[in-house]
Amino acid sequence: MSRSPARRFAQNALLLIAVNLLMRTVGVSFNVYLSNRAGGEVMGLFSLLSGVYAFALTLGCGGINLGTTRMVADALGHGLGNPAACQKEIRLCLKRCLIYSLCFGIGACFLLYILAPTVGSVWLGDERTVSSLRVMALTLPPIALTSCMSGYFTAMRNIVPNAAVGVLSQLVRIGGCTYLMSLWLGDGEEAICLSLVLGGGISELAAFLMTWLAYAIERRNKARTLKVSDTPENLPDEHLRGLSHKLLSITVPVTLSACLRSGLLTLQHILIPKGLKASGADWSRALSSYGTLHSMVLPVVLFPSAFISSFSSLLVPEIAESHAAGDMERVARISRRIIQPALFFSFGVAGIMSCFSHELGMLLYNSAEAGSYIRQLAPLIPIMYVDSSVDAVLKGMGEQVYSMNVNIADALSSVIMVWFLLPHMGLQGYVITIYVTETLNTTLSLTRMLRVSRMAVHLKKQVFGPLLCIVGATCAVRLCGWLLPIPYPNTAMSLTGLIVVTALLYFALSFFCGVIGREEWEQIKSIFCFKKSSPSVAAHKKALDP
Repeated sequence: MSRSPARRFAQNALLLIAVNLLMRTVGVSFNVYLSNRAGGEVMGLFSLLSGVYAFALTLGCGGINLGTTRMVADALGHGLGNPAACQKEIRLCLKRCLIYSLCFGIGACFLLYILAPTVGSVWLGDERTVSSLRVMALTLPPIALTSCMSGYFTAMRNIVPNAAVGVLSQLVRIGGCTYLMSLWLGDGEEAICLSLVLGGGISELAAFLMTWLAYAIERRNKARTLKVSDTPENLPDEHLRGLSHKLLSITVPVTLSACLRSGLLTLQHILIPKGLKASGADWSRALSSYGTLHSMVLPVVLFPSAFISSFSSLLVPEIAESHAAGDMERVARISRRIIQPALFFSFGVAGIMSCFSHELGMLLYNSAEAGSYIRQLAPLIPIMYVDSSVDAVLKGMGEQVYSMNVNIADALSSVIMVWFLLPHMGLQGYVITIYVTETLNTTLSLTRMLRVSRMAVHLKKQVFGPLLCIVGATCAVRLCGWLLPIPYPNTAMSLTGLIVVTALLYFALSFFCGVIGREEWEQIKSIFCFKKSSPSVAAHKKALDP
């Protein structure tokens, strides 16, 4: 029996989810380890550095990942029927992309290295960040080259190298950071922060070497498959002209808009500790509170979104194909298939995190403050998760410019609110800022998506039903905990057990109330069941549709 395309789609989705979950699990676990060993002040200091580093990465990579993907994909289309000609054009495109990424990486490295004293002492207001900023600058050229090669593998439909490099480099980062931190743990916050940066730099160098090894292996295999009679002379000259101009036309607009948004976000990260200090907290306390919320709480809150983001990203090509063909009815169906599970899943996560927020904070970080912030941000989870799904739908319909404009408006409003609220309200002002900006972003994006995709909205089934079911599930579990002699969930196993029971009760109530009905069950069976024969493309589309 052969597998259906829908079955293969499900397996790809499960593989991508597994990789994303592994990466996020390792990342969150390492954050827990760092916070327990280094303390909140170091985490806050590292968060400050991360804000500046994000802008430097945006500038250093220069949109080369998207540029390489587009250039190589076009070359594959031009070279159909002539493998040698195709390989020649790909090599020419890749050469230009590598030169571009190297120029941007070295340029960003030079700027950050020279400006490190000013950025650290004046902008961030903490001289302990200068040495770390200079080490970060040295990592930008290899990261830019790795990003270029990652775009190449994406265009070649070969996701294994990117996944393998991501996992292995994460392991190298953890090993390097742990070893260096154990050596410098007693030397103060600056040394600990520098050990984290150096560990990250070692992992980036390892990722660069592993990526090039994967490319060398693939290029050797490609060379073996070409016939001796295949020659590149048949490649039309018009495909080789203007490659540099084409690359710039793709990367420059993306870089400018991304740098603008990243710059606003960096400014926001710089203003937060200063605003907390202006509210009356000393600098050490301000850094500690900022590190608790940004580096400890938010990764936990966003951790389960790996399920939704992985599934949504795989359906983007389906939306793009249907939108290009003018089949808006199918676009609406697939959009609903992305948004409805995102809402159902996010309401469940929000209820569970709200119900067990204190236990999560104490178990992960031994911090009641972290648990308090998890509880405050839990109601925002449906908005945050759905926003990422909506962005995926808009991307599939070619609405990237609109999404970028919304993201820029989001970042600008965040800077304004942080500037005015934090000196008067402290970290609660930042929580309010997150609520307002995330709601604004999701509202604008969702309105655009509904108007363009023409997706029908069923509030009873998509919003009110999941909300009532998760409230009932969490209340029932808590009530049983009060009435029955259930031990307090102070261990990972006991807390996991309660979360699993709550999730199962949520699903049961959803089936009973009709939130999950026969239509959703048929969708699941159409994807996860074997077919006796290979279906056609039309059957594949039908299997992917509700």
